[in-house]
Amino acid sequence: MKTEELKMEYLIIYAHPNAKSFNHAIKETIEAGLRESAKDYLLRDLYQMRFDPLLNLNDLSLMQEGKVAEEIRREQELIKDASVLIFIYPVWWFGMPAILKGYIDRVFSYGFAFEFTDKGPEGLLLNKRVVIFNTAEGTERLYSSMGYTEAMKTATEAGIFEFCGMKVSLHKYFYEVNSVTAEARIKMLEEVKRSVII
Repeated sequence: MKTEELKMEYLIIYAHPNAKSFNHAIKETIEAGLRESAKDYLLRDLYQMRFDPLLNLNDLSLMQEGKVAEEIRREQELIKDASVLIFIYPVWWFGMPAILKGYIDRVFSYGFAFEFTDKGPEGLLLNKRVVIFNTAEGTERLYSSMGYTEAMKTATEAGIFEFCGMKVSLHKYFYEVNSVTAEARIKMLEEVKRSVII
């Protein structure tokens, strides 16, 4: 794993508080795969970092001046240096955990991730690919029949990443992670490993 001062090919943004979770197993599998492939990467574990997700008045005031707080500038530099962003997080209330939503709110700021022009909104994070791994407790049938999966994909892929000029190369959902067999989990992690080098 590279230090923050060096450019990296992959930036992993991970959001789950439990080191025994399936999300953690996905993260470990991805890191192992990147190391085996001799890929440069950096991990941003938002809970371990105790990242502050609150977009506050100071943030808004700085944005109006075309500035950001120092800890946000640091995250923006890491994103700018990465070619591929890998997001790993659980689906909670049909969306991402608050800590990750707050990361998006604060880091993907106007003037860095997007801007408005005479032609409308324009993404600024060009030539970057996004890979997303999500876990859910419900069944794939439930999520699909109720339209949840499609709604989440639209909100996340089009509403955030494509809006900012990036391309979503892979968005994978793993369902029933708390109730499937150990063998099923192994197969899921094998799929993660096969798809990690995009």
